[in-house]
Amino acid sequence: MGVRIQPSSQVDESAELGEGTTIWDLAQIREDARLGRGCIVGRGAYVGPGVRIGNHVKLQNYALVYEPAVLGDGVFIGPAAVLTNDFYPRAVDPEGRLKRDGDWEAAGVVVAEGASLGARSVCVAGVRIGRWALVGAGAVVTRDVPDFALVAGVPARRTGWVGKAGVRLVERAQEPGVWECPSTGDLYEEKGGTLAERS
Repeated sequence: MGVRIQPSSQVDESAELGEGTTIWDLAQIREDARLGRGCIVGRGAYVGPGVRIGNHVKLQNYALVYEPAVLGDGVFIGPAAVLTNDFYPRAVDPEGRLKRDGDWEAAGVVVAEGASLGARSVCVAGVRIGRWALVGAGAVVTRDVPDFALVAGVPARRTGWVGKAGVRLVERAQEPGVWECPSTGDLYEEKGGTLAERS
């Protein structure tokens, strides 16, 4: 299966698109961006120069992924979500001159395997979203999110844990610190504020 690119989108000739990837209307993929296999880039979404995107990633309509973001396999970026890249955003320097590329250092967001960002969520420059974490709609993420964490609010705070199915985990009454997925039955163990799959 080949790459599908809608005529109204803009894909730089230096961008690399994996087999089976689809770029929908009005999306823009900038120079040297690299997308893996089976990705979907929704209407009006933006992928900045040099962004690295894994396999089977979904960018919903109008998602904005600024460089140098890195998205792992199976990541979901909800509609109008924004991954920023500037710690100190200013249009001009202290002397009033328009800032250019060399006048600031971009700090990308890293979204690990399987994680999901809800609609209109914002991740500030330099944060890391852990594996299979879930960021609630409208949340503003200002610090790193642990693996399997469910975070929500402004600023985002952990409100629970989720498993690979994205369903909120339930702590087992008979085993404190052991969490179960109501959907799959998978078990997870919490130790020191982190969660890991039970081996």
